[in-house]
Amino acid sequence: METNIKDNLTGKFEGEPDFNTPLKFLTATSVIGDKVRNNEDEHLGTIKDIMLDIRSGRIEYYVVEFGGFLGIGEKFFAIPFQLLQVDPENKVFRFNEKKELLSRAPGFDKHHWPETNEHKTEYTTLSYSFWDNPG
Repeated sequence: METNIKDNLTGKFEGEPDFNTPLKFLTATSVIGDKVRNNEDEHLGTIKDIMLDIRSGRIEYYVVEFGGFLGIGEKFFAIPFQLLQVDPENKVFRFNEKKELLSRAPGFDKHHWPETNEHKTEYTTLSYSFWDNPG
């Protein structure tokens, strides 16, 4: 397979626009700030951060901000990696949940993150349990 990639030593991709099609790789900086929408196309929030398990090298969960207005009243959620799906055509992540469900989901304040030095903290255990059975 021949590719048309030019290394300009800047780190900026200058190849053909569809080189990463079908989508296989994304940089963390290209994901942070991405919008999250549900299957009804309602805006649910934005990806604020990505939590990595440095022992396994895998993404554990996305930190997603829902709600709030102009930086007031927003709530952060740990959404397990496998629950967000990339929608490359619309350049968003899809989260197959209703907007109303988020008001009942366990979340945290942006200034008071849960302890992250243990694999499964009380918060992440509660969060994962919620998304396993949100009914």
